[in-house]
Amino acid sequence: MKLIVLTIGLLALAFAGIAIKIWSKKDGEFAGTCASQNPYLNQDGQACGYCGKMPNEQDCKKDIVA
Repeated sequence: MKLIVLTIGLLALAFAGIAIKIWSKKDGEFAGTCASQNPYLNQDGQACGYCGKMPNEQDCKKDIVA
């Protein structure tokens, strides 16, 4: 029973930490979330599949409203 309570407590703490981080960021967005910004994941230098920006461009955001 102690293990279950401890597990639920740690999960609640993790969710609270993520919520606080999202709340404290401008517009709730994390910087550098595109995989194209990571040289280990994008060795070919391809454009981002989410927003279409190249790896050398900054601030990957979806500019087009779907």
